[in-house]
Amino acid sequence: MRRQREHRRNTRLRAIIIVFVVLGIVAGGGYFSYTKIKSWAAARNSSGTQIADYPGPGSGSVRISVANGDDSTQVAKKLKDVDVIKSEAAFTAAVTANSSTLYPGIYTLKLHMAAIDVVKILSDQSKATGFLEVRSGERASDIIANAASLSGISKSDFQSIVDKGGVGILPPEAGGKFEGWLEPGSYDVKSIGSAEGIMKAMVSKRVAQLDAMGAPTGAQREKLLTIASIAESEVNSQEYYGKVVRVILNRLAKNMNLGMDTTVAYGLGISADKLTDDMLADGSNPYNTRVNAGLPPTPISNPSDDVLKDAMNPPAGDWLYFVTTNLNTGETKFATTEDEFWKIRDEYKQTNSNAN
Repeated sequence: MRRQREHRRNTRLRAIIIVFVVLGIVAGGGYFSYTKIKSWAAARNSSGTQIADYPGPGSGSVRISVANGDDSTQVAKKLKDVDVIKSEAAFTAAVTANSSTLYPGIYTLKLHMAAIDVVKILSDQSKATGFLEVRSGERASDIIANAASLSGISKSDFQSIVDKGGVGILPPEAGGKFEGWLEPGSYDVKSIGSAEGIMKAMVSKRVAQLDAMGAPTGAQREKLLTIASIAESEVNSQEYYGKVVRVILNRLAKNMNLGMDTTVAYGLGISADKLTDDMLADGSNPYNTRVNAGLPPTPISNPSDDVLKDAMNPPAGDWLYFVTTNLNTGETKFATTEDEFWKIRDEYKQTNSNAN
């Protein structure tokens, strides 16, 4: 009987332990939800008093700028000052409760919005405008046009800087030309506020990147930018950048004309697919590397850091020709002799005629 009583007592003890374990698991699993609820409760209540917040959806229109480095408190003050939100506390608490990231940019909002609705917009990067995105392979003329449009600064202000050769902005080796010297990336042109400041920001960032890479200086730096810009324009694929650079170097070493259509097109301010036979034969275009020997006078775009790195350390090889054989995949083949080149060209024509 004693053993039976002890057995029943042990059974009850095990049951109690199991209940506590299960409750612990449930409590642990619900902790994250609890903390979220607690954070949101803090967004709605302070010392027992509900935080002031508009019900939304709001009306009218107002533009708000979120700068790089702005935290939720700084953004909340901007929003409250123009009456987008009813209280700073409602906004900052909503950011915390939702673990939101606020992205820099210019946003169009309404007056008298609910704080949570504002957070949703400012944490959606696709809704940010006003930041100039300089993309690799873009021409300086297109970048400058976009900078003028986004900043609201007259394009003539930018053109004046270009016409004066970028005095005080460009390094001497640039020869007064901005092409190639505008570093790809994101720039808060609204906050910079002047054409000179915007141009200087892009050039300074390019110089800093080149220095960090250990790029050559002086005339060799301009040559690097020029070669890299051609390679990127010709294949637009990191897989082949280095090999195209090697082709360019091999041709220069053999005193062969580069024969790159992209340089011809740049000199005419058009895309390569718009070239005609007369254009390709026109030696008065200084960028016509089919007719004129050596590198073109300047880079033909603003190359990416990736292609610059490949241009600084291209692979060894004796290639003199290349053809992009598949326009859909970008597959490019390289050849060392003219006979091999023509065979690849035939393959290109065959592939594309079948595709059509």
